[in-house]
Amino acid sequence: MSGVTDLSTLLASLEPTLLDGEFVYTTVPHEKLDDYLPLKPIGMFFEAEGLTLILPNASAVQAGLAVSAPLRCITMMVHSSLDAVGMTAAMASALTKEGISANVVAAYYHDHIFVPAVDADRAVAALKALSSPAT
Repeated sequence: MSGVTDLSTLLASLEPTLLDGEFVYTTVPHEKLDDYLPLKPIGMFFEAEGLTLILPNASAVQAGLAVSAPLRCITMMVHSSLDAVGMTAAMASALTKEGISANVVAAYYHDHIFVPAVDADRAVAALKALSSPAT
């Protein structure tokens, strides 16, 4: 399956779903990856400065890591193509209008947006509004 590329189809079928739990971003040295895999990161990215991990908040706190503010993850259930154009911009625009910061992670099947935990319900509502036809 290659995923949906048509922007109107993507937006009509976003189906934003709030995942359970809170997540945080942290960074660790690249060479320490094996030490942190038991914390079950749901995302990681290698940068020149270090390895960024997205972890369940409780795991990161228990490990004593310096972490970001708590975030909630909203997964778009539509299988979006990595070649799709405009979906990220539309979602970011909807959240910008609500004054909600967004950290977008595109994976093979779905897009995921990490938003401040306190803004999660408003963010889901803003994203669901993208799927509703204009009245």
